[in-house]
Amino acid sequence: MKLIDLIGAAPWREAVTYRDTWPHEYVLLHRDGQRMLAEAVCRRICDGEAFAGSFFGHPTFYLFIGDYKYWFMTPCDQIDLDVTETEHVLNRASLYHDRRDFHIQEGDTGRREDYPAPPIV
Repeated sequence: MKLIDLIGAAPWREAVTYRDTWPHEYVLLHRDGQRMLAEAVCRRICDGEAFAGSFFGHPTFYLFIGDYKYWFMTPCDQIDLDVTETEHVLNRASLYHDRRDFHIQEGDTGRREDYPAPPIV
């Protein structure tokens, strides 16, 4: 199955706790049965298709596909899909086409006019 098909079939849900600071969606890899999606995204990240960035100070890699960017809070080399006691999360957010696509800061509301400051890179 193609990655875009896996993305389209995934049960994305709103990240309610970030609704006011950084709206995005996520899937739970084990609970939602998204092993194939996780493997496909990790493969692309590990193959060098992703870009380094940060999510509220947490270093991550963003993979850009269509109108969204995708990221894990756990680095791909630390995700073991055979260990079901640990839940892993794949996130996605709409692209902004500015520096927010790489560095999201405390105080950012997601509105262009409220971007706090140029990010420290």
